Amino acid sequence: MKEKLIIKKKSLKGEDGYKTFSIRIKDETVANLDILANATNRSRNELINLLLDYAVKNCEVK
Repeated sequence: MKEKLIIKKKSLKGEDGYKTFSIRIKDETVANLDILANATNRSRNELINLLLDYAVKNCEVK
């Protein structure tokens, strides 16, 4: 008897713990992110996540 091919269901978007959305940022900010990305060998997306995580954890609301 032949073995069956088992195909698992693919996760739907958003089920990996991430959400995708658009933001508008200044050209200067994009340029600075690109400089930082090149200097650290990280993607712009990875840097934005690191920077946002840091900012959220280190901000204070008055």
